[in-house]
Amino acid sequence: MTFVNQAQETATAAGRVVSLWRYPVKLMLGEEINSSYVTERGLVGDRSYALIDQETGKVASAKNPRKWGKLFDFRAAFIEDTPPQVVENILPSVRITFPDGTQIFSSDQDYINHALSKVLSRDVRLMRATSLHKCFREFWNG
Repeated sequence: MTFVNQAQETATAAGRVVSLWRYPVKLMLGEEINSSYVTERGLVGDRSYALIDQETGKVASAKNPRKWGKLFDFRAAFIEDTPPQVVENILPSVRITFPDGTQIFSSDQDYINHALSKVLSRDVRLMRATSLHKCFREFWNG
């Protein structure tokens, strides 16, 4: 990373990016990427999905590791590069790899919800950040 001081027109190195990771689904392992578009919300596609506990209506959170600790055994990755347009509604599907190696796509909504619920022993629903009701947003980044 280089920052330019416009008053002096000199460049100062503030650090170096060694690797870049994006986490398409909150609480799941993510994917190493070569580049990404950045918005005021961060990397495009980062934490664009989360699991909603159907019993409580809350977003799965690391603040409750007994309930959600198994999520760190899953990996999520976009099936293609995120588009240059910064429009969250046109993100590609996410491939979720389960602990046993099974892979299911976010586009198969009914099947993925059933499979996730079965493995986690809780009724959950995979949701996009843009489709969440306002009351969920307070839990999204926590």
